[in-house]
Amino acid sequence: MYKILSIAAGGAFGAALRYYLSGLVQKHFSSSVFPHGTLVVNIIGAFLIGFFWELFQNIIVPGNLRLFIFMGFIGAFTTFSTYSLETLNLLRNNQFKFVLINIFSSNILCIALVFIGFLVARYLLKIIK
Repeated sequence: MYKILSIAAGGAFGAALRYYLSGLVQKHFSSSVFPHGTLVVNIIGAFLIGFFWELFQNIIVPGNLRLFIFMGFIGAFTTFSTYSLETLNLLRNNQFKFVLINIFSSNILCIALVFIGFLVARYLLKIIK
């Protein structure tokens, strides 16, 4: 039961933060059809999952906290389905340049930021030890 509650609590927090941050970023780029908000959220989430994965490989973290962060918070914060829908809508609106930019920037940046998050956590662990 605690596992489900941990995931639900993390998911509620992650989804609410995604809604707020994505909207804030998109409002900043209001004149653009490109989904900046989703891209920024997914990039941040990619960094966080790399960071916490490496960090938790080296420190003892309760299982429920891992579930809260990975399954709950990051799972609800990032959104592959929204990215996919927005890319399809760009395609349907003949925004081919933005389709390609979204596909390449989302995939390349997110993979790079998982790795950067991993490296940052590793660096911080060396400083702490």
